Amino acid sequence: MRVASGRVIGGRIELNDAELPEGAAVMVLFPEGDGTFEADPATESMLLESIAQCERGETIPLEQVIEELRGRE
Repeated sequence: MRVASGRVIGGRIELNDAELPEGAAVMVLFPEGDGTFEADPATESMLLESIAQCERGETIPLEQVIEELRGRE
């Protein structure tokens, strides 16, 4: 899976610095409203701890996460 960003121009999505093969299936996600959300106390606690882990350098490369998820299938 790849991630690409872009803008809607003239009703079409134009990607920034990304080339996709002709006929590729894509999913488009876009922010709505002001982009805020509300979280319950448990979710907020989990998010804050996750941010703290990242700040401490306790991260795992994306490739490793994907391999581990594929191993669960």
